[in-house]
Amino acid sequence: MKLWGGRFGGTPDELMERLNASIGFDWRLWAADIQGSMAYARALERAGLLTAAERDRLIQGLEAAAREFEVGEFEIRPSDEDIHTAVERRLGELIGDPLATKGRPRPDSIALRRSSGQGSGQSVAGKLHTGRSRNDQVATDLRLYLMGEIPGLRQRLSELQEAILVKAEQHLDVIMPGYTHLQRAQPVLFSHWLMSYFWMLQRDRERLDDLEKRVAVLPLGAGALAGHSLGIDRHFLAAELGFQAICENSLDAVSDRDFVAEFLFWAALLQIHLSRLAEDLIIWSSAEFGFVELDDAYATGSSLMPQKKNPDSLELLRGKVGRLVGHLVALLTTLKGLPSTYNKDLQEDKEPLFDALDTLQLALPVAAGVVRTLK
Repeated sequence: MKLWGGRFGGTPDELMERLNASIGFDWRLWAADIQGSMAYARALERAGLLTAAERDRLIQGLEAAAREFEVGEFEIRPSDEDIHTAVERRLGELIGDPLATKGRPRPDSIALRRSSGQGSGQSVAGKLHTGRSRNDQVATDLRLYLMGEIPGLRQRLSELQEAILVKAEQHLDVIMPGYTHLQRAQPVLFSHWLMSYFWMLQRDRERLDDLEKRVAVLPLGAGALAGHSLGIDRHFLAAELGFQAICENSLDAVSDRDFVAEFLFWAALLQIHLSRLAEDLIIWSSAEFGFVELDDAYATGSSLMPQKKNPDSLELLRGKVGRLVGHLVALLTTLKGLPSTYNKDLQEDKEPLFDALDTLQLALPVAAGVVRTLK
């Protein structure tokens, strides 16, 4: 049964279900989803909607589900259209949930009724959805996920800057031609050229620090679009989850994907900087220039011409720009014509974000390795 299936008697068309499902990619949000749900269970207890025993039971069930994810034993089922459905379904199996019965009322209605003392002790899993919508839940999960990824990106960026600094210090007296229009202009130091990329990356670090503040804004508590009157302490939730602020408007909270667009711009510009570095080194490692030589670890050969040493690592760094710029344009196009609050178009925010993260998590250490081993 679907979380949204309260008024439905039939089942979706098979192709519609495939088009609608996001579990194939949003499963990556499992840790954020469980973290958010545990904090929400604590907030429900603070609001008097759960007993302490019910809160503890929910948290224990969520911890058990997290352990299954960690060891690769969590079973994704065809009926799990998204990560929220999968986690809540498994929580019900672990601690008992009457919401798995056919023809049930809406989950929030059940949770509210049972929180006032009706129903059996088996109903505790269903109470977790009290006052919560997948609209504010997915926005929270996505922000939490990105908050967790930013420190690693900052570290990889710093490691690339460190590789540039070390290589520049090793070659302080090396003189080379400086170019404009790719024509020889004035003599410069190799270290001075290399440090120009350090300062590009420094601006990227500063932009990332600034972006992080706008990611760390809590939407949870906005409900589907208009909040609720259940007394959930959103400042408590923000503190529990590590957010710096809360969304001030519930309508904006469930639809705001500015932080994803801003991150995709940041990722695209960073990759452009890596591409420019790659382009210089591709040219300078050619026989015609012969300024630098790539280490074998970051080059490939030819199946036909064994004398060749191809700068494939650099060509791939240059080539990845297209996909990252494309992700930014795709999301901006999706956001352009949306009416107010949540629309299912926003499901298109995740795959570009995940792919941009995956790309940078490879590109940055490869770029650092190229610089570190460059001759």
